[in-house]
Amino acid sequence: MAALQVLVIGAGSIGRRHAENLASLGAEVTLISWRGYSAQLLATRLAAGDVQGVVIATATQIRLELIAACGASNVPFYVEKPLAFQRDELALIAAAAAPVAQRSLIGFMMRYHPAFCHLASSDLSAIYRFGFEIGHDVTQWRQNRKFSESYAAKPTGGGVLLDLCHELDMAACLFPNLALAGVDSLGHAGYPGVDMSSQIRLTSGAATGDVAMDYLAPVSTRRIALRGTDMLYDFDLITGRYAVTGQGAQVLDFPFARNDMFLAAMADFLALAQGHAPSAVEHLPRFDLALPSCALIAKAWEARRFIGTIAKDIP
Repeated sequence: MAALQVLVIGAGSIGRRHAENLASLGAEVTLISWRGYSAQLLATRLAAGDVQGVVIATATQIRLELIAACGASNVPFYVEKPLAFQRDELALIAAAAAPVAQRSLIGFMMRYHPAFCHLASSDLSAIYRFGFEIGHDVTQWRQNRKFSESYAAKPTGGGVLLDLCHELDMAACLFPNLALAGVDSLGHAGYPGVDMSSQIRLTSGAATGDVAMDYLAPVSTRRIALRGTDMLYDFDLITGRYAVTGQGAQVLDFPFARNDMFLAAMADFLALAQGHAPSAVEHLPRFDLALPSCALIAKAWEARRFIGTIAKDIP
């Protein structure tokens, strides 16, 4: 059987990672930079019939035209998160993607994290409060790159809420039909309109909670805290300590390598693109199934209320 031909658009670190993982899974990969490329060139390439899948790893604000080209050519795609930061744009993307929505994926790779999978398969009906937290020092942005040169430094499509939205997606998966109660953000004088810290308040009817993310923490943090009438969950995804106390207290062990999540997502994308069954992962981030998370992310971004600024030197 011939290898699936996959085009990866976006040659940054995440695009290169996807290309390497796809190749390791047996796909024939072409990696191109968005610079000098266009939706028209993509449409021409897709019309030629020599591409069976597209990975979109570009800046958020230029994804609509690429997704529209895939939808028009009936070619499935994998698109990085966040899908959109405005609900009007999200509606246009959803409509354009409709022909291939059930064969495409959104890059919510944390759904493949074994700790999240454990929670997703657990009975959380007794949970009355939840908290998701992620933070890291933005001055240590990326290897050999400054924050000011990144997509996240732009007022349109940038900021911590969009960049670190995996936590908001996980909350939406574990607690369906979340309602947004408010978003408080801190900005920076050097980056108008860019949130450096955001706290999102949420309710689900039976539980309340928040999702907090920031670019300020001197030490990287990533935690999930769930409080229930029968169990308390305290998961530290940085140190790998996963404690459950209450009825049947235990400390869990979830050994894994970070790239395992990316590999699993790409394997599911290849399966869907070829019409095969994907893995049995809870909350498969299939395009049509992941739209509620995308809607919550866009709504939260639009609802940001800047309550102050931080003085940290951010080059």
